[in-house]
Amino acid sequence: MKRLLTSCFGLGRLPLAPGTWGSLPVAIVFGLMSQMQAPAVIISIVMAALALAGSIICVRFAPAAIAATGNTDPREVVVDELAGQALTFLAIEFLAIPFLGQEIFSTRQIWIITAGGFLLFRLFDIVKPWPIRKLEKLPEGWGVLADDLMASVYVAIVWAFCVWLPGDYGVM
Repeated sequence: MKRLLTSCFGLGRLPLAPGTWGSLPVAIVFGLMSQMQAPAVIISIVMAALALAGSIICVRFAPAAIAATGNTDPREVVVDELAGQALTFLAIEFLAIPFLGQEIFSTRQIWIITAGGFLLFRLFDIVKPWPIRKLEKLPEGWGVLADDLMASVYVAIVWAFCVWLPGDYGVM
């Protein structure tokens, strides 16, 4: 059961790009909730709940996958990507609220924002700029999780920069 949860019900066992598959459900949930015009507070609660649940599952159960595979960050463990991707969209939602007010985005804009958050998260998670790679050295589930949470912080920084650009250059 532990490995089933840490692999996001088998997504981590897919042969190609398991981390991408682990991140994708969160992006779809975020995009669909946004498209259905769910209130920002509801989207934020769902993203926070996913980030918290994914983090707890990762820290608690990833050691079983580590022991079974002998790898300090097994490819099958993708619940850390789920948590990091959810934190990414929570940050995007939080950073957007003060600037957007009650503005409604078009379907195209929603999916561009969603794809941007998804792709940026995957980029930082794969490239692992400093200090992300160092965080992988934390013990057991913490090392598996911490690099993904830091990748989401990097996305939030890039997103904030884009939102707050002056004049016609800003996203908003």
